[in-house]
Amino acid sequence: MKLSLIAPLAIAIAVPAAAAGPTDPQIAHIAYTAGVIDVAAGKQALAKSHNKTVRAFAQEMVRDHTAVNDKALALVKKLKVTPQDNPTSQALNKGAKAELAKLAKLNGAAFDRAYIDNEVAYHKTVNGALEKTLIPNAHNAELKSLLETGLTLFKEHQTHAEQLAKEVK
Repeated sequence: MKLSLIAPLAIAIAVPAAAAGPTDPQIAHIAYTAGVIDVAAGKQALAKSHNKTVRAFAQEMVRDHTAVNDKALALVKKLKVTPQDNPTSQALNKGAKAELAKLAKLNGAAFDRAYIDNEVAYHKTVNGALEKTLIPNAHNAELKSLLETGLTLFKEHQTHAEQLAKEVK
């Protein structure tokens, strides 16, 4: 099952990149939104899955994305920047809502497989967006550093999800 928000995310991020690129307040909002979405997916997996490995991964997603988002909130408060809603954040939320609804209809191994496949696709897309659009367009050094730290962690998440995808049948 492919993540339904991948196409809107790719399009929405490509549009600002083709123009002047997203601003720091927009980047902060996009990054925070992406984290909130993965926390929600992790919480859904914790509520639905009985697979120990899937649950451990979901707990890791909730823990790590909450921690990064907490750092992002502290940074924007320190910098006195208000994250700015934008078409990319809106596309992310719309796609995530649809994907969570799809996953909600699944149970057991079908849910586990779809959740892990979703996590692989989501992390690939978000990591690509961080590398190609968000980090290069970030002007504030502290924001850029936080995004780079997040990217390192999220690449580990992608690798972990890809390993789980081979195991969860």
